[in-house]
Amino acid sequence: MTMNPRTSGTLRRMLGVVALCAVTACTPIFRNHGYVPTDDQLSVVSVGVDTRESVQAAIGTPTAGGVLNDQGFYYVTSRFRHYGFLQPEEISREVLAISFDGRDVVSNIERFGLEDGQVVALSRRVTDDNLPDTTFLRQLFGNIGNFDAGALFGEGI
Repeated sequence: MTMNPRTSGTLRRMLGVVALCAVTACTPIFRNHGYVPTDDQLSVVSVGVDTRESVQAAIGTPTAGGVLNDQGFYYVTSRFRHYGFLQPEEISREVLAISFDGRDVVSNIERFGLEDGQVVALSRRVTDDNLPDTTFLRQLFGNIGNFDAGALFGEGI
């Protein structure tokens, strides 16, 4: 049995499209989040001289401020790799921490990477709804017939 040349060409094109789709589905996609100033940009900030306002004017607004007592600026950038259907993986992170003293003058500048980080377990507290094992649908259908028809039509007011 011989194949028609037209059918053979169509089959080759279809196989080529399938192979191209398979290759592109396995190509990693990278996403960047956040902002950290470069060393050149950071060179204008001087420890013991610059204040909060001058730091913001020179290198931009920080990603976050000090959490407990507002003693620092934090610039954070992360790079994630998406690979096919797998969960995204963080492949790099950089944190630039600028600390201030009591007079709001820069006291320290530090850089941290992904290897310096720690996993912090967050507390997942959930507020109890005080409804014993009652789903939304059960509540919805349980209220059918629990209304006063007279109040609905304005009677008895």
